[in-house]
Amino acid sequence: MGWPDSGTYAEREADYLAEEIAVLDEVLTQLERDRDRELILDTTGSVIYTGNNILMRLRRQMTVVYLAASAQEQKLLIERYLNDPKPVLWRGAFQPKAREAPKETVARCYPSLIAARRQSYEALAHCTLQVADLQALSRQDDAAAAAFLEKIRERLE
Repeated sequence: MGWPDSGTYAEREADYLAEEIAVLDEVLTQLERDRDRELILDTTGSVIYTGNNILMRLRRQMTVVYLAASAQEQKLLIERYLNDPKPVLWRGAFQPKAREAPKETVARCYPSLIAARRQSYEALAHCTLQVADLQALSRQDDAAAAAFLEKIRERLE
């Protein structure tokens, strides 16, 4: 996608989001046609930018689980991103200041972007689980997936 200050970034960001919407629409349409089909869908972080139509269809067709990171885990995620950036939809959150290098802008703006997204994820989700809970389950044994699903069921009740 490129760095958010590059001349082609806005176009690439828009193209990516259009593709994400198209794929989600296709998946959700298939689920609407075959209501007995079961599916686990790991969305991208930018799912919250796909629009209310897609998001409400997602909530109707699936159980949305938000994996919440603790403050320490969030800090680690931010550090990882700053050290090895991956494609991100900034959606206007990249706001350079005068004489600020792009990497400085990313370091300043990325935590705000993540915080704003967190609120949207929480609003979209049927339930929230802590990342640490999932990590603890995965270290136990091969029954981790069943235990994870049980945690989701408990939260939904």
